[in-house]
Amino acid sequence: MEKEKGYKIHSVKYNLIMNVILKMSSFIFPLITFPYVSRVLGAVGNGKVSFATSVIYYFTMIATLGIPTYGVKICAQHRDNKEKLSKTVKELLAIESIAMLISYLIFFVALFAIPRLQEERTLMLINSATILLTVFGVEWFYQAIEQYDYITFRNLAFKVLSIVLMFLLVHKTEDYILYGAITVIGTVGSNVLNIIRLRKLVDLKTKAKLELSQHIRPIMMLFMLSASTMIYTSLDTTMLGFIKGDADVGYYSAAIKLKNILVSLVTSLGTVLLPRLSNSLANQDMSSFNRLIKKSFDFALLVSIPLATYCVMEASICIDFLAGDGYQPAVLPMQLISPAIIFIGLSNIIGIQILIPLGKENLTVISTIVGAIVNVILNSILIPAYSAAGAALATTIAELSVVIVQLYFIKDRITSMLDIKNYIKILFACIIPIVILVINNMTIHIDSSFITIIETGILYFVIYGLLLLIMKENIVKEITSNLKSRLIK
Repeated sequence: MEKEKGYKIHSVKYNLIMNVILKMSSFIFPLITFPYVSRVLGAVGNGKVSFATSVIYYFTMIATLGIPTYGVKICAQHRDNKEKLSKTVKELLAIESIAMLISYLIFFVALFAIPRLQEERTLMLINSATILLTVFGVEWFYQAIEQYDYITFRNLAFKVLSIVLMFLLVHKTEDYILYGAITVIGTVGSNVLNIIRLRKLVDLKTKAKLELSQHIRPIMMLFMLSASTMIYTSLDTTMLGFIKGDADVGYYSAAIKLKNILVSLVTSLGTVLLPRLSNSLANQDMSSFNRLIKKSFDFALLVSIPLATYCVMEASICIDFLAGDGYQPAVLPMQLISPAIIFIGLSNIIGIQILIPLGKENLTVISTIVGAIVNVILNSILIPAYSAAGAALATTIAELSVVIVQLYFIKDRITSMLDIKNYIKILFACIIPIVILVINNMTIHIDSSFITIIETGILYFVIYGLLLLIMKENIVKEITSNLKSRLIK
């Protein structure tokens, strides 16, 4: 059967390991590339690439609609029937192709009509390859048939290739266009392999009549979700580029780079828990569902609160280490956007792990639309006055508004999903390290930002961990008991 399919379905454990490797790469590679690029290109060059990437993201979203999410679900349902699977893939590709043509049409009109885009026409054209490669890369298909090893190894290979090309080719500020091209290679270049391999896995020559209309409604619902999410997560960079300029975008990108890496860490548990949550609901096992949600809240707050606190306290040294001396204007934006790490962790639990498994996708969409509206209004007011700092504050408030709306939607369920006593332990465990960190910063000064980060990081997080251990915080208690049982065996 697997030979007929042309691929092998691995165990859940194997797929989980592949996902963990892929997640880890998303932490490690930016920490390798960003310090080098920020110093070589400077705030202006870095800002140009970040601005172009943010603009192209809108057109990519139009071209893909809600298919990246919908495609995984519908193709997974038909993966054991090659005829139905092939028909479904062709239907989704047909819809994406039409949307892509519309997207490119709008893009070229905008490129020649908007002076701000004309200024970097070459960079914009190079980055627009992302639209084509994303559409025909059909990443959703490979996720649906659970080819996580293929996805992971292919992704890692092209990330390594992009790093090699970056060190070989990017040496001065004027190389920002080359860096833009290398970014495309590292992000979606591997999708070329997807296109080539697709013909071996599905019958693209099937004569079955295509039925596109059946997919439109669910695709558009998910498109609304992705569009509204994109507005309050990416619009800040685009508006900053239009209203202020490349240097401000460069400073802001330095502030949000670390935030995005840490957000990936905070939300990583959701990928693992989502199938279990859906299974618990399918079996009407609400006690198991609530237990898993409690664990998810524990994990999100346990990780996000100290990370956000540390980033606020040590923003200057973090920016100096990641981006260099010329990025000090990024310090305040980083301090203002760091609390968003907490809010995103909470909204990920409520929106993705609670509302969607409960079949309340529409409520998730509403909450993100509220966040988008808040973000647009605040960006319009704050960016002209406060530049990157205004964009950071607008994003944090928008993320908070999403959480508030979602909490309102689940107000009747929330009490059974929370453990307030445990959250008090986490908050208390954060207070003592803050005091010690303040005293340390007043009495000890080290010139090296790298050594300072190591020193303050160890000081803060070791004390935090010890306090959690003493107070027997839920997750720490579970980890220590598991370790003890293994040692006894």
